[in-house]
Amino acid sequence: MNIKFDLADLQAFAAVAELQSFRAAAEAIHLSQPAFSRRIDKLEEALGVRLLDRTTRRVTLTTVGRDFARKTQQWLDDLDGMLMGLGDVAARRMGEVTIACVPSAVYYFLPQVVKRYHERFPGIRVKIHDASANEVLLAVAQGDADFGLNFIGSQEAEIEFKPVLAERFVAACRRDHVLARRKKVSWAELGQHDFMSVGKTSGNRLLMDLALANVPDRPQCRYEAKHVTTLLGLVEAGLGVAAVPSLAMPGKDHPTLVSIPLVEPVVTRQMGLIKRRGRSLSPAAQQLYDLLVTTRTLRPRSALAPQKIQSGR
Repeated sequence: MNIKFDLADLQAFAAVAELQSFRAAAEAIHLSQPAFSRRIDKLEEALGVRLLDRTTRRVTLTTVGRDFARKTQQWLDDLDGMLMGLGDVAARRMGEVTIACVPSAVYYFLPQVVKRYHERFPGIRVKIHDASANEVLLAVAQGDADFGLNFIGSQEAEIEFKPVLAERFVAACRRDHVLARRKKVSWAELGQHDFMSVGKTSGNRLLMDLALANVPDRPQCRYEAKHVTTLLGLVEAGLGVAAVPSLAMPGKDHPTLVSIPLVEPVVTRQMGLIKRRGRSLSPAAQQLYDLLVTTRTLRPRSALAPQKIQSGR
């Protein structure tokens, strides 16, 4: 048989089969729409069948196209898996992985992992979709991200939640603050200072409100922000103190910020990797996913929750 199409044509077809849009598929593989259309026309001509029905409004797979799309994706995944395991070839592999992640885990935690991943697979592009917990969950559920790093999702029937680590909430303050030398501080004590928190639409805020519902003299907010990273900027500017997840804090050598464990009560959250249940990750995404599973030793143990304490969800 004289094969008159190539791997790039199959990749183009797989993209349009998944995205159901010529424009979106062309953008995904970095081709102009005319060049993309030529690839699809070439593939259909080589096979002698119509794979797609196209109108000005939509693109749908024909019956033959649906079967061919399933087999094509399997072929591409098998090829990726083979190449990812070939040492030097893996280092030159091209591709893209999208991970959705809550901002509080992005700034000081995720870059360490992405750096290690890039050292191993420099040709693979990593896209980080930093968003609220609910938006991260939605991005994974809708397929906009390969997988996510989140503290919600374990109760969703269509989501697989793999616990990675439990982390406690800590008080964030400047090194010159009166609390900076304390080994621990209660929530009530924290409320005696200018206190800042994320807003009520935040998953972290909901978690804290539930945990502190029966705590007398709980802190009252003077300032609110949408993201934890914004709170840390306000703390660094000297506007007050904040309660944040420990993963959001810089290391002990930070020149300005310090963290103090919060007690009475200890509030924790369970961080986990989420992906669509029953859907396999691409080999490139699986490599990053597996690397994140092994990262629980990247942070000092003091940043993590005591092993006997359950997640405050």
